[in-house]
Amino acid sequence: MAVNLGNAGLLNWRAEFHDPKMEALFRHSILSHNACQLSLALCVIALLFLVFALADYSLLGKSEGFLLLFSARLVTVTTCLLLALAVWRQPALAQRALPVNLVGLFSITVLLLTLLVRPLHEGLHVASLVVASMALYLFLPNRLPWMLAGNAYLLVGFVGTTLISASLPPVLIMTSLLLLLFTNLLGWLSITHLKRLKRLQFSMLLEERSANRRLKEEIAERKALEARLRYMACTDGLTGVANRRHFFELATQELRRARRDGTPLAICMVDVDLFKRLNDHHGHAVGDMVLTRVADCCRSVLRECDVVGRYGGEEFVIVLPLADLATAAIVGERLRQQVSALKLPMLPPQTPLSVTVGISQLAPGEARLDPALLRADRALYAGKAAGRNCVVVAGAPPPGASHRYAGALWWPELAILLDEAPATAAAVQAAAVPAAEPPPDRF
Repeated sequence: MAVNLGNAGLLNWRAEFHDPKMEALFRHSILSHNACQLSLALCVIALLFLVFALADYSLLGKSEGFLLLFSARLVTVTTCLLLALAVWRQPALAQRALPVNLVGLFSITVLLLTLLVRPLHEGLHVASLVVASMALYLFLPNRLPWMLAGNAYLLVGFVGTTLISASLPPVLIMTSLLLLLFTNLLGWLSITHLKRLKRLQFSMLLEERSANRRLKEEIAERKALEARLRYMACTDGLTGVANRRHFFELATQELRRARRDGTPLAICMVDVDLFKRLNDHHGHAVGDMVLTRVADCCRSVLRECDVVGRYGGEEFVIVLPLADLATAAIVGERLRQQVSALKLPMLPPQTPLSVTVGISQLAPGEARLDPALLRADRALYAGKAAGRNCVVVAGAPPPGASHRYAGALWWPELAILLDEAPATAAAVQAAAVPAAEPPPDRF
């Protein structure tokens, strides 16, 4: 709940919020405090009345006046203790006007009865009335109108008892009234100031909580936006795999790890066959769906440590850490088979999907990915020239195990790239494209 602390009209003359909901919320927040305060005050009142009963006996003896005062005090003590027990069990009673004011009025009545029955020095009577007046303001958790009503009853009762008993001279009565009026004014101003401070403090607390909640929401929104921006900066929006820039960042990390640990690193270039024709005949929406399904196939055949990215257009590139050419050939063949098995309802049976995969391996001493990418790209073009829908490995198969990789075409001559005689002009062009640029279209 937003609160304008600079608005002095938040509180009325009773030092309460104008807004009933706000006032109810505040009273609910201090319910336990009021219950503890009232219980303590009732116990103190009961104890004082018991002590006064002993003083009554020492002054009155076993007279009728003592029995009357003792009975009244005993009822007051019992009432206070019962109410304190009820408030301890049910704290909501502390904020109900009826039980609190009934006990207060009864205690004031017994106090006024003392003025009539027990002879005592007049100054002590006035002092006890002043203490009772201040107690009504400061110790009983009551609303301001009821505090004023209780003190008005105390003043009227004092005037009535003094007129009945005629024990005080007029000058002392006027002085006592002025003292009680001043006590009421001081109590009224004090409790009003205290109530205003409590409510303004509560308003500040609500405003602080509201500001903290808004700040947390803004922080959460900012974090979500930052996460979204990081995802958009690193991910291809169509296929969900790493984009070209992020792929090269991850691939460079794997290259450094492979060089440091002396482990193999394989690279696969994957290209969707006849993709331009597919776009021309069936539209770009179908082409986008094909790319998405091919990316899903790539993810399904790879490990968590493998890195796949969209190289551009219909071409994907894969880095396989801890994988030699034989392992990469198995992965490439598995990918080719999964793509060939795809069935899209919008494509006729005579338009099957297929990919061509070119595979190479990081050679010893190579500090960059470009040579391995050129060899994989050369193998990919060789697969295109061989009829597409195949896996071409730029290297020789392991001795005595070529039957395990019968699905792949092993071309050892593609593993040799001379600086003066590169694989193909297109491969050189692809390697020269910056990481943020798409590569040239395949056929």
